[in-house]
Parts: sequence; C-alpha cells; structure tokens
Amino acid sequence: MTPRARRALFSVVLFFAVCAVLGSMLQRRVRAQSSEDESQIRDSLKTFTNIYSLVEQNYAEPITGDKADAAIYDGAIPGMLRTLDPHSNFYDPKSYAKMREDQRGHYYGVGMLIQQQRDPKTGKDQVIVITPYEGTPSFRAGIHPADVIVSVDGKPVTVGPDGNDPNVISNSDSVAKNLKGPKGTHVQVSMSRAGQSKPLVFDLVRDEIPHPSVDLKYEIRPGIGYVHLTQFMETSAQEVDDAVDGFSNLKGLVLDLRGNPGGLLSQAVEICDHLLAKGQTIVSQRGRAYPDQNYTATHGNGGKTFPIVVLVNRGTASAAEIVSGALQDHDRALIVGETTFGKGLVQTVYNLSENTGLALTTYHYYTPSGRLIQRNYEGVSLYDYYFNHAGAADGNNREVKMTDSGRTVYGGGGITPDEKIETPKSDHFQDEVLYHNVFFHYAPFYFSTHASVDRNFQVDDSVIASFKQYLTNEGVQYTDKDITDNLDWIKVNIKDDVLGTQFGSVAGLRVLADWDPMIQKALTFLPEAQTLEDNSHKVQAQKAQARNEAPAATGAQR
Repeated sequence: MTPRARRALFSVVLFFAVCAVLGSMLQRRVRAQSSEDESQIRDSLKTFTNIYSLVEQNYAEPITGDKADAAIYDGAIPGMLRTLDPHSNFYDPKSYAKMREDQRGHYYGVGMLIQQQRDPKTGKDQVIVITPYEGTPSFRAGIHPADVIVSVDGKPVTVGPDGNDPNVISNSDSVAKNLKGPKGTHVQVSMSRAGQSKPLVFDLVRDEIPHPSVDLKYEIRPGIGYVHLTQFMETSAQEVDDAVDGFSNLKGLVLDLRGNPGGLLSQAVEICDHLLAKGQTIVSQRGRAYPDQNYTATHGNGGKTFPIVVLVNRGTASAAEIVSGALQDHDRALIVGETTFGKGLVQTVYNLSENTGLALTTYHYYTPSGRLIQRNYEGVSLYDYYFNHAGAADGNNREVKMTDSGRTVYGGGGITPDEKIETPKSDHFQDEVLYHNVFFHYAPFYFSTHASVDRNFQVDDSVIASFKQYLTNEGVQYTDKDITDNLDWIKVNIKDDVLGTQFGSVAGLRVLADWDPMIQKALTFLPEAQTLEDNSHKVQAQKAQARNEAPAATGAQR
C-alpha cells in the first residue's frame, strides 16, 4: 500500500474510531452499550478496511495522487453520513479551513472574491475576479470585477489538469492560497482587462480582510431601515445591532433573510435577544445524548421597539429560520415572502485529525411555540430535498401551533410566511441573459470605451444601444420585444454592475434593493407589522398582570 493510501486509510480508520468512541459516549449517557453493539462496530471497521485494501491492490488503475484521498473524503465518509440525514457533513482539510474562515468573518490577504470560469471564446478555464471587497487592498488598487488573473508573484496562472508543476498556478484554489499571507507582506498580481492591450500589474500589501455578513444596510425610506444579512457568523449579531443602532429615529425595519443558509446558532440567539423582550424564549434544543437546552432573551430590547418585516424565501434556512420563527411566534415581526427551506436540525462540529472536521446532527430545534420545522427527508433524494423542496408536509398533516396572541402557525415544512410574496418569474430572454452572465461581462465592455461614470449614472438610449450591440457580439439571441418587455430589468442590472465596478459592490446592491419588487412589496406591510407589534405589547402586559395577581389570589385562599 502506498504511503498516501496508508495516510488516507489511517484518516478514515481514525474517523470511524472517533465516531465509534463518540457513539459509545453518547450511548453511555442514554444506556449502557451492549457487547453486541461493540462487536458490530469492530466487524464494520474490519469489513471496511478489507474492502479498501482489496480496492487499493486490485483496481484497474493505480490508486495514486488525489484518488486515495477522494475515495475517503468524497466517497466513504460522505456516503455514510448521507444515510443519517442530509445535513451531517464531513469537512476535508480544505473545506474545514474554509468553514472556519467563514465563521470568523475575516482572513489575511488582498480582499477579492475569485472564481474559475470557462472563457467562451477560447474554451479554456481562467481565474476571474468576481468582486474586490470594498476598502481592501484590491479595491484601493483599482482591481475591477471580470479582471482575469494572469500571474501571481511571477507565477503564471495556467488552469489545467497538471497541478504538480511548482512554477505554475493551476486552479483558483491555488490562486487564493498564493494571494493570502501575513499582514504587511507584498504580492504582485498581473491582470488582463477588456480594452487593455497589456496586462495591468498591481503591487498589493496584504491586510486583515473583514468579510461582513451584513452586506447592505441603509435607510430605504425616511425612518425605515433595510438590513440584508447573508449568513450567521461570529460577528453577525454585532453587525445587525450596529446597523439598527445606526438608523436615526427608526420607525420600522425590513430584515432581509432571503438566501441566508444559516450558520452559528449562537448568533441567531443573540440577534433575537436584541429584538425580543427580556425572558422570552428564543429556541429550544432537544437531543438524545445531551441535556435539552432552552435559550431565552437574557438582555432584551430594553423597551426599544419598532415594527419589523422579515423577508424570507426558499433559500432561508437553519439559523435564519430560528430568527424568523422566534420573531413570528412572539408576534414581534411579520414574516413575508415564501415558505422557508425547513431545516430543524442542529449540527455540532467536531475537530478530527489532520485538520478535518465532522458536522454531526446532535439536536432538533423547536421554535418558542414548539414547532419543529424540519422537512421529512426519508426516502427523498438529496437533489429533490435541496432543489425541489421535497419532503414538506401537506396542508392536512402539518403541525399546528399558536403564537403568543393566538395566531395560527405551522411546523413540519419550514416557516410559513404571514403574507406571501412570490419571487418574480423570469422569461426565456432573462434566463438566456443570466445563463451567459451578460451583465457582469457587459460592465468591462462599457468601461473599455468610457473612462469612468459618476454616481448619477443613468442607462439612457445610448447605453441600451451599446448593450444590444454587446448581445449581438456575444451571440445572445433577442428581439426588440424582448428588450421592450424587460427594459426596466435590463436598466437596473446594467446600473448595478456599472456602479458596482466604479464605486464598489454596495453601490450596486443598493440599486437592486431600490428596485427589487419583493422588497418594495415588503415595505407595504409595515403598517400591518405595527399593528402586530401593538397587539404583542398588550399580550405581554396581560401576562405580566396575570403573573402579579396570581400570588395575591393564592394568599387569599389560605
């Protein structure tokens, strides 16, 4: 057996051993593990190692290079976990490091999001800048979205199958690794850009790169704050708190959780703590191996209240559903949009050997009213579970609960919004434009003939004519009716990418938010949210009065 295969085998044996020890620990806390259980674990491990040894020795091709690790990291371990539930997950060293970086919300590097993409003209892959983060070395140096990375510190970026040449950077992961480094160190990056005959060379000084989870916060209407939260990481609660405190004379808030996949439960609890009244339940956890946990608002909002509308969709999951469910159950916010994803499982991340990790489902969580919003995943393929929203309970067997004021809410299939707002449906032309990523690539085309724009940039007839010419050049089919029917959509997306290139992503995101039909509809529900909030105060006052009167009544009977 090759050294690399032995290392991979050691990893999986250790992994199974850790799982066996963990299983033993869990079962001891519930009941004594029988000798039959222990024997089954030993037999399973022996069977697996025998199978792996046979494969390694007799497979038609040598198990060399990354194949050994892939057999374990991408095959055996994920396969085992998928038999448990869709959310238990194994992190190989690369994905584990990325997960920890995402949770911390910062790293050291130059501050740009990159991606490996196929060049439609050459048919070859290249590493392209998606966006330079505002205020970072990349942004300050003038790097633009759609710039193509040609070399890093003199090493050419040649994307291809050969990753063993130390003088060539062969994929986007390697580019990212070369761009990161200690604070204060230099890295030289060469970029090709549309309209430029020669590569542009940037000498960047690495710095701490914050990656905030609140990517947009502003007063969308006088006295009305808008906050878009992308995920829950270690800084999220403080970011949301700072955003809310930053609005002067706040009369209402739209909290946008669309597409938020969740993250750290502790941050969801802390965000709710700042919005609910002290003592109100936020979420409870129930598991097999550990004591049940009940999280309540320990600090509370201090009486500082305002109407809240929470905007959700099918991509709203996990910690984002905890926040939505807590605010809904206590009548603290009006939930609008689409039914959320439906993830009611909590994963505990265990650090394993060689910088790997195991995210194992250890709890179910329940909203304050007692709802379990997890969708059924038994007998459902991963594809249907994630992409077709399969497993949701139908209207006849959904769990029914009540909010504090007696409103009906449902479990068993995500958070059902109080008011539905459908995601706008796209037509064929929009699908084609988005498939070819036209707006992203049109911006550098526009700047190839325009040095700059100001913040008052508008998409006029000349820009539309230029855009149509670009569509023709790229072979994207369209009719005059396509342009007329989608003119507003075209204008806002062009403006998003042009202003985003010139002034940073926040400028572009604000253009989209000002236009977004779902956000604009959500704003109309603020009066309803105010009524809900007023009623919530009455319910709290009645409960407080009942608690105060109870001891007196008890004393009178003695």
